Amino acid sequence: MDQYLELVRQAKRGNADAFASLYQEVYKDLYRFAAYTLKDPVDAQDAVSETVADAFASIRNIRKEEAFRGWIFKILSAKCKRKLKEYANRTVELPKELAEQLTTPGMAGDEAEYLQIRMLYQELAPEERMIIAMHVFAGYTSREIAKQLHMNENTVRSKESRALKKMREKLK
Repeated sequence: MDQYLELVRQAKRGNADAFASLYQEVYKDLYRFAAYTLKDPVDAQDAVSETVADAFASIRNIRKEEAFRGWIFKILSAKCKRKLKEYANRTVELPKELAEQLTTPGMAGDEAEYLQIRMLYQELAPEERMIIAMHVFAGYTSREIAKQLHMNENTVRSKESRALKKMREKLK
């Protein structure tokens, strides 16, 4: 942990190598969060790239070194929310390859269930996907999610619970 905090301190002083090391630690989680939230790998890569550029430009403003991970996820969360608003009414069709995979005989049970869960996740409303992604992939608590999404903490928990229940019911 001390090494991590030292990297943040060095990055705050303008050390690009230290920032790159911090980025390497969180890249996969940032991308996973963006990909599940936006449902588009290209948009996810763009959101992560923009997040990293903004984070690098404003790393000096971070107040607490321990908060780096939450701080960079907050930037990404805002970028994803903005992107979701851009294509809120956009319709997304199931890619032909995925549809073929779902109907391929002999597919392993775990793989088929995984694909089904991903599809059910994508069917959720954008706000529900955002809440689940922030909790599951980014590790935010309901209090932190509520603060970022400007909601009541209990509302966040109930929306997450209802979304997961919808997915479970369709999975049966």
